[in-house]
Amino acid sequence: MKKTILTIAGLLLISLAPKALHAQTYVADKTIDLTGDGGYDYLAIDKVNQRLYISHGTMVNVVDLATEKQIGTIEDMKGVHGIAIDNKANRGFISDGKANAVVAFDLKTLKTIATIPVDAKGPDAIMYDSYSDRIFSFNGESNNSSVVDPNTLKQVGTVALGGGPEFAVSDGKGLIYNNLEDKNSLNVIDAKALKVIKNYPLAPGGGPTGITLDEKNHRAFSVCRENKGMEVVDVINGKVIATLPIGAGVDAVAYDPETKLIFCSNGDATTTIIKQETADKYSVIQTLKTQNRAKTLALDTKTHKIYLSVATYEGTTRKIVPNTFKVLVFKLQ
Repeated sequence: MKKTILTIAGLLLISLAPKALHAQTYVADKTIDLTGDGGYDYLAIDKVNQRLYISHGTMVNVVDLATEKQIGTIEDMKGVHGIAIDNKANRGFISDGKANAVVAFDLKTLKTIATIPVDAKGPDAIMYDSYSDRIFSFNGESNNSSVVDPNTLKQVGTVALGGGPEFAVSDGKGLIYNNLEDKNSLNVIDAKALKVIKNYPLAPGGGPTGITLDEKNHRAFSVCRENKGMEVVDVINGKVIATLPIGAGVDAVAYDPETKLIFCSNGDATTTIIKQETADKYSVIQTLKTQNRAKTLALDTKTHKIYLSVATYEGTTRKIVPNTFKVLVFKLQ
């Protein structure tokens, strides 16, 4: 009887194995056409209102994730980089790098509420920290972060970073992790005290851009252009646990805590998909074909879809072909 049970269990595992493997493969789903012909940078998802925000030159395109169609735009800015979502205040915040400002808008109506000047140059990455209830813009030309109160719509502080900042992520418990691209390191910021309390070297990583966080296992994932690698960092002690090979020209990275997959979007027309087997063990399981210069992405943890913005360029130039801006959508097979 015991042998029979073991045999049946073995057969079940064999029958389920292809399905499990199949479920970890990403395939092209659809393309969402968007208006406008400017450059592009970050994407952000509002999980509460199920909307996707795509930075785009002097505007932000807004997509309804239920229909996966554009439902509006936020316009009249000078040079958009990122979008932060604060559902508590029902407000979104856009970093306008060329205006040295943060633009606040209503999450329901998409109407602009205020343009908030910051005393820094080149606001780029931007995020909302729920613990401190503050908006942080990371200013690439000033080596600092401007801190904005989402309720009063005023700048309330500045964090000196000690280098050129790229992406940042919050643990929701008082700490913010921010890559310094020119220092090849990772800052740990006290969100209430508004100061850097630790700095971790990312060697062998170099030129870090995107960062995401596995809060449960205290692991940060920093993607680096110079060594074409993703560094797995223990944020408790700063130790680099592993380095995984990724594509060239990486910008963004996202982590799905349910599927244990990490997505690294590269400018070389690939997205490297990495499987987290344990907190300290990782493997590349797929090199997803995307499109040249599709280097930023957003992950919808509800549907597990990934969204990458991109446009078609004329040959090897930086000139965008008119009416080609879109979002590429990929899903679990």
